[in-house]
Amino acid sequence: MTRLDIERQNELEPLRISHAKEGLEKLGIDIVHEDNTKIQFVYKRSLITLFPYSGWHSGKGIKDGRGVQNLLKQLQ
Repeated sequence: MTRLDIERQNELEPLRISHAKEGLEKLGIDIVHEDNTKIQFVYKRSLITLFPYSGWHSGKGIKDGRGVQNLLKQLQ
């Protein structure tokens, strides 16, 4: 399924990736992989994937869901 507003996504995605990276770095979490659409890091010896544009996060050791802020709360 394609996004309805690709221009908006292209505009906001870099900002959301930057915001997510800052939040993870403040918590002392090292990013192991990053590309244009996702960030991956290790938490409790498990790989966690975050899609900053949609806010979706998933991985063993955390509760899957949406919202970067919700993820950061879980990691504290």
